[in-house]
Amino acid sequence: MTIRRVTAEERLTTSFPLAAYAFESSPRSAARIAEFPDYLPYQEGNRTLTVEEDGNTLAACSAIPMRQNLRGAVLPMAGVASVATHPLARRQGHVRKLLHQLLDEMRDEGHWLSALYPFRPSFYARFGYAGLPKPRTVTFTPADLGLLLRAELPGEVSWERVGAGYPTWRAFTERCLQDRHGFSVFPDYRAVGLRDQDEYWLLTARVAGEVTGAVTYRIDDHGGTMAGNELLYADPLGRALLLQFFARHVDQVERVTVQVAPDELPELWLTDLDVHVEARAGRPGSSAPMARLLSLDALNRLPAGPGRVRIELTGDRWLAGSHLLDGTTGSLELSAATGGRAPAATLTAAGLSALAYGVLDPAELPFRGLGEVPADAAVELRGIFPRRVPYLFADF
Repeated sequence: MTIRRVTAEERLTTSFPLAAYAFESSPRSAARIAEFPDYLPYQEGNRTLTVEEDGNTLAACSAIPMRQNLRGAVLPMAGVASVATHPLARRQGHVRKLLHQLLDEMRDEGHWLSALYPFRPSFYARFGYAGLPKPRTVTFTPADLGLLLRAELPGEVSWERVGAGYPTWRAFTERCLQDRHGFSVFPDYRAVGLRDQDEYWLLTARVAGEVTGAVTYRIDDHGGTMAGNELLYADPLGRALLLQFFARHVDQVERVTVQVAPDELPELWLTDLDVHVEARAGRPGSSAPMARLLSLDALNRLPAGPGRVRIELTGDRWLAGSHLLDGTTGSLELSAATGGRAPAATLTAAGLSALAYGVLDPAELPFRGLGEVPADAAVELRGIFPRRVPYLFADF
């Protein structure tokens, strides 16, 4: 039994068939198999590992070299995807071995963070991943946006196929990457699939010539649904311009759906807006994302609140040892813990990752099995890592 990195062409007969069986309808038609080569250009920079025995592929997984915003710092991130095992080889430890080697290699190449959408969250929790909030799906009727049709909003919107407007879309997602905690983007070779497939309309809001909002969407039928993807905007005016455009479809579609950040409050967008907001997390098929730190380098010089604490990291392959975290200058500094009078805590990798991403309070860690945090250490950790709501934009 061997683990090896496969070439692009080898994916057609190794990782692609396993992923298709795991995540698509099955069995695959000949027409579906014939489409596999079309995906190769969008996989060219991925790292794909397989477990093989006697010439048979037993399991496979891939990592996508991405970038993610962690508390204002944009860092290299390994997006784990297409983790799949042959149905006759499951529950034999193959994925565990693959993930160890895959994350070893990505970490050695400088990827300090990792994120994924899990097939089972508890499985990845054992690898140090912490849960992140899931983006919300918002559903409303364009008739309830009538107030915006009468509003004189400064700015304008443009409307085109995403194939033509892709450079504008990509540039705006890059801006969001700089501004939004948790936001991530695909590498160029993967992101251009949106342009090449050209299956969506692109709506862009501009104020004084600057892009302030964008969304891709399509309409399934007359009297049906205007299905938007991520509703991205820099300010409330950008959002209002996009919603005003949706309002113009009152006699064409029955409903509008869009995806929004986990901390968005659509019920406050307009008075009398009848809106349904949903985030369902379940398995299989609708798990919330997870993420983790792969290197403590991700924390060094990170924007931080006031606090000073010693931590002992335990039970992890990649994060270990005793460290002093000092955020008293507003920029987190790490050094070897050599005693002193700072409060101390023991953390797992998932516990530290949950604090860094801002999704758990230090007091929650002990009863989640993520560490031992005395009250004085919790105060310091709470100061260093104030609660934040990450928005993992990129869809795996």
